[in-house]
Amino acid sequence: MKQTKPDWAVYVAQMEQILALELDDTRRAELLIQFSRIAAMAGPLMAFPLDARLEVAGVYKA
Repeated sequence: MKQTKPDWAVYVAQMEQILALELDDTRRAELLIQFSRIAAMAGPLMAFPLDARLEVAGVYKA
């Protein structure tokens, strides 16, 4: 399955609308930097191969 790179600018714009936020350009640019950093850190973890027979964790119920 081919992975596509997220368009963080579109994501931030959508979240601004959904959450009714008004971000200035400086804050928006900083968010884009942070999302890019987070994606870079998550990349190796997301690429780690998992066994197809791996059982999922149980669901905690109080």
